[in-house]
Amino acid sequence: MHEVHGAIDTETRCRHYHGENDRIAIKFYCCGEYFACYKCHVEKGCGYTKVWPQAEFGRRAVLCGACGTELTIQAYLDSGALCPECGAGFNPGCALHQHLYFETGCNMQNRSGALRG
Repeated sequence: MHEVHGAIDTETRCRHYHGENDRIAIKFYCCGEYFACYKCHVEKGCGYTKVWPQAEFGRRAVLCGACGTELTIQAYLDSGALCPECGAGFNPGCALHQHLYFETGCNMQNRSGALRG
């Protein structure tokens, strides 16, 4: 089992995001630790966020809180907000925050991938 910083239940929900479908955790590229959300990383993390570069999207960095499967970033992005392993629903609203975790069109102009948390 993976430690998820900020989690308040076994499905990785946190005090910031605790709806029915809030059940993923992200391994942050900067510190290699799982956090329930970006706000938890700001509060308890390394203090310097670095997003996953597209070249690393084959790495396992997204944890399904329902079944514990570690998904590759690409599998998560392609999942349609459902765990491909157990079928549990993910919060589709998480897509609004993808640029805080993964290199996207919104943050590619920052070539270092470094963002302040």
